[in-house]
Parts: sequence; structure tokens; C-alpha cells
Amino acid sequence: MYLNCHTYYSLRYGTFSEVELLRLAQENGVVRLALTDINNTSACLNFVRKASAYGIDPVLGIDFRNGVDQCFVGIAKNNEGYLELNDFLSEHLHQEIKIPPIPPRFKNAYVIYPFEKVLLNEMMNFEEHEYIGISIADLRKLPFSRMLRLKDKLVVQQPVTFRNKSDFNAHRLLRAIDKNVLLSKLEKTEEGNENEKMYPVENLMAAFSEYSFILENTERLLNTCSIEFDFSKGRKPQNLNTYLGNKKQDEALLEKLCHEGLSYRYPEGGEGILERLDKELQLIKSMGFISYFLINWDIVSEARRRGFFYVGRGSGANSIVAYLLRITDVDPMELDLYFERFINLYRANPPDFDIDFSHRDRPEMTQYIFDRFEHVALLGTYVTFKEKGVVRELGKVFGLPKSEIDFLSEGRYDVLKLDEVSRLVLKYGRLIMGMPNYLSIHAGGILISEKPLHWFSATHFPPKGFATTMFDMVIAEDVGLYKFDILGQRGLAKIKESIDIIAYNQPDKATSFDIHDVKEFKKDPKINDLIKTAQCMGCFYVESPAMRMLLKKLEVDNYLGLVAASSIIRPGVAKSGMMREYILRHRNRGRAEEKAHPVMLDIMPDTYGVMVYQEDVIKVAHHFADLDLGEADVLRRGMSGKFRSREEFEKVRLKFIGNCRTKGEPDAVIFEVWEQIASFAGYAFAKGHSASYAVESYQTLFLRAYYPVEYMVAVLNNGGGFYHYEFYVHEARMLGANIHPPCINKSNGSNCVFARDIYLGFIYLRDLENRVISRILKERSDNGLYLSLEDFLDRVLISIEQVSILIRIDAFRFTGINKHQLLWKAHLFLTKTTKIEHPKLFKPDRQKFEIPPLYTTDLEMAFTQLELLGFCLCSPFKLLEEAPKNRNCSKDLERYLNQYIDIYGYLVTVKNTKTNTGKHMHFATMVDQDGTVFDTVLFPPVAAKYKFRGKGIYRFYGKVVNEFGFLSIEVLKMRKEDYMPDPRYADMKTSTQVFEQRKTIGSEEKEVDVQ
Repeated sequence: MYLNCHTYYSLRYGTFSEVELLRLAQENGVVRLALTDINNTSACLNFVRKASAYGIDPVLGIDFRNGVDQCFVGIAKNNEGYLELNDFLSEHLHQEIKIPPIPPRFKNAYVIYPFEKVLLNEMMNFEEHEYIGISIADLRKLPFSRMLRLKDKLVVQQPVTFRNKSDFNAHRLLRAIDKNVLLSKLEKTEEGNENEKMYPVENLMAAFSEYSFILENTERLLNTCSIEFDFSKGRKPQNLNTYLGNKKQDEALLEKLCHEGLSYRYPEGGEGILERLDKELQLIKSMGFISYFLINWDIVSEARRRGFFYVGRGSGANSIVAYLLRITDVDPMELDLYFERFINLYRANPPDFDIDFSHRDRPEMTQYIFDRFEHVALLGTYVTFKEKGVVRELGKVFGLPKSEIDFLSEGRYDVLKLDEVSRLVLKYGRLIMGMPNYLSIHAGGILISEKPLHWFSATHFPPKGFATTMFDMVIAEDVGLYKFDILGQRGLAKIKESIDIIAYNQPDKATSFDIHDVKEFKKDPKINDLIKTAQCMGCFYVESPAMRMLLKKLEVDNYLGLVAASSIIRPGVAKSGMMREYILRHRNRGRAEEKAHPVMLDIMPDTYGVMVYQEDVIKVAHHFADLDLGEADVLRRGMSGKFRSREEFEKVRLKFIGNCRTKGEPDAVIFEVWEQIASFAGYAFAKGHSASYAVESYQTLFLRAYYPVEYMVAVLNNGGGFYHYEFYVHEARMLGANIHPPCINKSNGSNCVFARDIYLGFIYLRDLENRVISRILKERSDNGLYLSLEDFLDRVLISIEQVSILIRIDAFRFTGINKHQLLWKAHLFLTKTTKIEHPKLFKPDRQKFEIPPLYTTDLEMAFTQLELLGFCLCSPFKLLEEAPKNRNCSKDLERYLNQYIDIYGYLVTVKNTKTNTGKHMHFATMVDQDGTVFDTVLFPPVAAKYKFRGKGIYRFYGKVVNEFGFLSIEVLKMRKEDYMPDPRYADMKTSTQVFEQRKTIGSEEKEVDVQ
């Protein structure tokens, strides 16, 4: 009887989920109802999926509105009608046009006009599929309306939006958030009616008892509607079924491509290769996944044709077919990759391929996919209201000042000390926490389906410019749609740009290597030594302090070791306590025999009986707990958070425990193994995934080892990495580059290099406008280098404020004229009131000005760089008010092992974390006076007493400790050192004297205890 029901996917309007709607219907004796969210179909598939569990026949539709103004409700008779409604809604969302008052004539969908709209628009003539909706509130007006004569056209349209007063309060808050107004200023027209509730069927029938024909019409309409989607285990995949249009042709093409790939990947053959290939091909055919492989092959083949770099990773890297098709660069034979993790007879969904492209190339490849295939859309996701966001949104709605909102959002408050309004924010925040806030885009998922994607939902059109589904990956898989992951990654752009830079900076070397010949890189001692010594800044996935620490502790010096490290670093292994155990067993091989469970050691001898990869969950569940491969994969997926049915997961968990007890395993061992699985599975990598990462790591390590300057420029030009760009500039200097500030005649927008001279790009000048940069570069490109400041000002339209930035950073140093003199010249030539509308046709005659000699010190230049670039190009230690009292550096740590050291460091990065008991502690990475990195740790008692106060130089006193060969300092005391007063605002003579004194003091080496 209910034709107009909303869930909270009526975004910022509805107040409860589709499952709660079904439960509500069950409680009220409703056996058939229509879900009609406002301009949205996000909940539809799961509504259908869950309906049978509540004994309800689902009907789907859409509540078409302009804002809150209801135009009409569309109800799908069947799947074709649902497609029509989705097509109609999507067209209006994509083109951002209003919903018309009268829709087109739908062939398989009903249209219900609200009673009030019919009266307002004086509608009298209705098509066969059109009806007039009457709510309980409308019954008062119906007897006095001429609509009563249209008995066959009247149906019940009692909207359902709220369950109770609490829902209505949440609704009002959502509406105020949506309109960005104070709750007290929210107009009543922006709210729904508080009576939009579901009543028991007998109550509804009683309300309409005088108009039994309305009830009959409604029942008749509902009975003609049905919707079907297959959510069963044996469902057919809904992805594009064939690549060439014929399955036999697809099979032939796949076999042909694989055998062509054999000569490229295995020119010398190898044992077991053909057997593995035949096994995979048979399984891929039997599972119906051939088109999935061929579509991925098509995508990467096009990328190679366009000269784009890519990396294929994910569990797909476990497949020799993927390796032969060049979807991945990981040899599964070399790594003995577990094919059953990738694909097995128990797995309904196709294998998981993540294909990474440069962030610059990804949009072009996405456009190619949309052009190449017929039914394509990006996969959607929902952004929900999180705690901090709720506090901020409701703080504005209740009129709190920004300072109080900031205080509340930090979460460090005593509820008893809060005022009434702040307590209201927290109280009502609980009502909307976790609700969907708006639709967004999955990180990389693309759907390529056999049917039109509007068969499953409408699509919206986010700023990226591609149609995007209104449902997420979980329900997509439930209905048989499996995503292709097309991801953007800056690491690939760094590799590609490095090669481009090498081509112009060292053209004779550009063709001397093949960046894809990773087999040679794996054997290169120079590259492996970088890994062993953790000299990896700027290199993909191995540059963070935690990874650097792990590489040293494991003494990694080969590819297989790096593959393991790439997975061990993940939170799951660390959280389970097995990262430390792995290191101990790695350094003492006998420990594995003593500590590991024999079955675990037998299953995972290469990792000393420690679970490191996702495959290990399947192996342990299969061999230790006797679960079949299908059940083992349920376990893995359930723990990774990608599996919806917690009931099925619970059954597998109980069977895991029961089987182990049957085998006689003691509970202590069973639950220890279970905890290892539970704490690690959600964050672990598949081994093939780790191997893919390690391949890219080796490529970047090769470039760092042999072309360090070019590589660091590419890193900087692609957004840096784990660290602030300042430290990649520093690293380039440590690798032999000469760093120059921006130059009018040498610099570009981004950084450039000539031999070993790096010129910083104009983009680092934070206040320099992009349009000014464009003008400078275009004029220089068109008419040659600038000859002087005057020549520059004649040729480039620029304000005095903008040219002052360039002069102050010394971008005109080629003139040999002091920057203070240049500033005077610029001010005399340009005035703030002069507005130049166009370039000058002829160079004007310039009046000659006599400017007295002016001077600039290096110290002034350093502070100017700090202001304009965000960092200085000299050592920051030269800026200290008091020169360092000693010269202790990273190289001295071994000498101070198990002793106390007094050392200065410039902050690179700090990781704030908590102990198991919730106490704060810090790990900080610093640069010493020699420019070398060292690491510190502040345990809770010290962290409670000393705080890091932003970037700068800190003086530490602490104990040097050694853990598995990794040296660090356990800090006891810490103090941030002050920079000297900015000499630009001091007497010129004084600042010169200060700088000269610094030169002599800095050469002294004196150790002083920090006490």
C-alpha cells in the first residue's frame, strides 16, 4: 500500500536505511511496498536483495523532485521500467536540468502525481499509466475536489520518511546542513511533513475506508509490479560476456596471445611453465572469465601504444596468463605464487586486477575505456557523516563560533563543562552519524557490463566528467558486476619523467637501459646495496622511516626479501606482533623450529611459519583448520572488510574452531592462530601485490642509483612523496646536485636540470600567480632570453607586487645587480596605480636614475627564501641564534652505542602514535649537521613532557640504542632551538657582523650536556 518510501539515500532528507525500512514494513504488516528515494537509486539493489528475508515483495521507483518540490513519483512495472526511470533521471542529473512537471510517456513505468500538484497545475487529462496520489492529509480536501470523479486514477500515496520524533529532528538537521543555514532560519517549505510515517495496514485501510476504490486501485497497481535481480551464489556475472562477440573466438585469441607471450617472457623456457599455463587456461575458461582477461589486455595494450607506463598488481599478479599478456610484470613461477588465491572453483567473482597509471595518464586511459566499450560507468561510493564532520556541520547549524567548533571537533573536552548548545551538538550528532552525506567516486573502480548500467541504477555526473553509478562495490559484486581497477599513481609519473629528463640531460645514456628489464636490476649489487643501507628516499614504497627501519633490521639485499618486506610493513602483521617475530626468526633461523607451530612452519617455510601474505590466510585455514578453499576465501574476504554477509563469516569462524578441536589442537593454539589471522588479514597484501610493488621499487632504485639528479627532479615535479618537497631538494644536493633558486632565464614552472645544476621552478614561489608564470615562459619561448630587468618589464605585463617577488628571490641575478637596487629600479619604473592593459609596441625611453650602492647578505637571502619558498637553500643550522655546541652527527651514533648523546637535528617528519594503553608517543626523523638522517623515539613519559612545535631545529639528549642493527636515540630531553632575529628587519651593519661571527663559531666543536 506504500508507493512513496524514502531511506537516508534521499540524501540530506531521509533518516533511516533500506533495511530499517523493510523491518518497519514487516512490523506494520506490509507485504508489498515501493522504495522511491528522491532523485536517487543507491538503495534499490540492496532493498531487493534483502526484501525476501522480511517476507516482502519489493517494488522500485524514484521520487522525482526539484529540490524539495515533488514533481511526480515513478514506479517501475518491471526491470525495463526501472531502466526507463534510471535513463530519465540520469539524463537530468548529467545535464543539470530541472525535472519537468510532466515526464515522457514511459512504456513500463507508472507515474503518480501528488494531489496538491494536480490541483495547482489544474490537470484533468491523464494517460493510462498516470495516477493521482492521495495521502492521509489529502483526505480532508478530497471530498471538495473534482478529482473525486476520476475514481480509476486515485491511489494511496502516503509518504514514508520518518518513524518517530527523533527521525524528524534528524531530518530538520539534515535540511539545515543541506541549505547551510541556522536551524532557527530553516524555512518550513524545506522540511517534510512530520506525518510522513508508515501506519499499520489496518490503520491505513481504516483511514481510506470511505474510499475503498482508492485502496483497490493501489493494490491493483502494486500487483502488476515486479522486479528481479539475481543475488544467488550461482548468479551469472553481469560484466561484458565476450570481448570479440563470440566465446569461441575469445578462447582462441586468449590462447594465441599467451603463446605469443611465452617467447617474450620465457625466451629460454623453464620447467613447469606450460603445465601451469594449461592449468590456468582451463580454469579461466570453465569459470567464464576469458573476456575479463581480454579486456584488461586491451587496456594495457592501448597504454603501451600510447607510451604510458603502468603497473598491474593485486591478486591478478599470481597468474601466469596475466604475466604473458603483460597485464603484470610479476613472474609467478619465480615467486611460486599461489594461484588459488587469485582464482579457484569456489570463487564466483573474477580475479582482482589493479592497473596503476601515472596520475597524468589515467584520465586519458579512462576516456579510452569509455570510448572503447558500450556500457561503462565509474563505480560509486558514499561519503558518510563522520564524527568530526558532524560536529562541524551541526556546530554551524546551532550557531556556534568557529573557535568553539574547533574545540569540540578535537574531542578533548569534559562533557560536564560544556554549555547547553555544545551538548545539543553532541546529542543530535548521534542521530545523523554514519548516514550517507553525498555520493562520491570509488578510488579506481570502473564497470564494463553486458547490459546498460542503468539496468542497475541511475548514474550521476561528478566533476571528473564520467558517468558514475549510485551504488558501491559491495552491492555491485552481490549482483554480479565486478570492477576493473584503473588507478592513478605518482610513482609511475616519476619514472616516466626521469627517462624524459635523462633523454635531454644525458642523451648518450638515454638508450643504454630498458626500464622494464627488472630481471637485470634484481642482480645489480649497486641497487641491492641501496636497499640494504636503506638509502631509498624518493623511491616507491621503500622511503618511509618505518620501511627504512625494517629494511635495515631484515638486512634486505635482494628482490625476494623486498617482496616480503613490502607486506610485513603493513599494519596487520605489525599489529599481530608477528613483524617482530618474523625479524627474530629471520636473523636466527633456529628460532622458527623452536617457536613456530609445526603445521604453520610446514605451510609457510619461506616466511618461517609467520603469516605475511593474504594467501597465507587461505593456506592456514585450508591446511590447519581443514576448511575447503571456498570457505577459506570467505574467511579472507570477511576479514578484509569486502564481504557483506557477517552470518556466513560467523559460520566459517565456528567451523574453523570446531575443526581444529576435532583434530586435537589445544584452545590456546587455536585462538592464537585465529588472532593472528584476525589482526592481520584486513591489512595484508597478496604476495603478487607485494611483488608488483617491489618491481616498481626496483625501477625507482635503479634510477636513483644511476641517474640520481634526474630522478630527484622528477620526484619533485610529481609532488614529492612521503616527505615535504624541501627534503627532496636536500636529498638532490646530497646526491651531488647544485641547487639554484628560480631564475628568469633558466627556470620553468616546474624544476629543470642542466648537467648537475637544478633550477627550482616558479611553482615554489607561493605568492606568484600562475598567469604571471605563463606570461614569463611564453614571452621567453617566443622572443628569447631576457637581457635585463628593463627588458623584462618592457616585454611582460606584471604588477610591482609580482615582480618584487621575483627580484627578492634573486631571479634576476644574471644581471649582476644587487636585488635592493633592482627593487628600487622596479618601483621607479612601475607604480601601484599604473594599469597596463596591453604590451607596448615600442620600447619606451627610460629615465636614468642614480641609485646608491646597496648590499645583501647571505643570511638575508636565507630568510627571504624561508618566506617565499618555505625553506632556505643553505643549511638551516646557519640560522640558529646560538651556534650548535657540538658536531655530533649520525655517523657518531655507533660510537655512542648504549651511551648518552647530545645531538642537534632538523625535523624531517614525526609520527604521533599511541601505545596499547592509549598513551601518546612519537617517532621523529631528523637531519643532522652533515645532512644525514637519524631517528629518535619519545616514549610516553618523555612525550608527555616535550612536544614537537613545528619545523625547525631541535636539540636532543638521549640514549643510543641498537635494535637488530638499526640505531636510534631514545630521547630523555628535547628543546627547540631559536632562529636568530630576521636580519632584514635589523640594522644592515649589525646583521653583517652577526653572520661573520657565525662563520667562526660554527667551526668549533664542543659537546655540552643538555640539562
